[in-house]
Amino acid sequence: MLLARSFWWKALVWAIAAGVFVSLAGVTIFDARYVTLPLTFIEPGFDPTAPPAPGARLAFTATAYCKGIVTSSGVVAQRGMTAADPALLPAGSIVQLDFKEDRWDGIYTVVDTGPEVQGREIDLYMWNCDEAQRFGRRSVRMTVLRLGWNPHATTKSFFERLRAKPEPVEQDPLPARPLPVIPVPPQMPPATDSER
Repeated sequence: MLLARSFWWKALVWAIAAGVFVSLAGVTIFDARYVTLPLTFIEPGFDPTAPPAPGARLAFTATAYCKGIVTSSGVVAQRGMTAADPALLPAGSIVQLDFKEDRWDGIYTVVDTGPEVQGREIDLYMWNCDEAQRFGRRSVRMTVLRLGWNPHATTKSFFERLRAKPEPVEQDPLPARPLPVIPVPPQMPPATDSER
């Protein structure tokens, strides 16, 4: 009887423990999506879709892309250029990015847009597609240094330098001087059969 009583006692305790675990796990699963959301403090009059002011420090999500040679603004793609939502960061904006790793920290120019780049996302251009895939999705602190640019305030030569590939530099022609005269030795007459 003691052995049977012990079994039923253990079964009851295990059933209660399993019920408590399932009920707590169910509550945790349903509440986890609310617990993991970051706290945001919204100031009165704050519009998240409005462009940030120069000097603003914002939290963004960074990704990387590698396809394409020419950006949507017509500039040849190269390292240090990014794509962003034109409603937040118009073309020509200059931003400073601070990652947890120092490898990608630096100043970037927004010259591209993309269908997947919406809201507080920034897409870094990388030449190597493997490196872009390894980059993945990261959080980044961004400081806006300049918001957009006025093409009428930019000199034409500067804009042309951004759009065009560098032209080959023309070298000065070599100085003209007479070629040196080399004396030609006199020709010897062909040898005859008797001289051989």
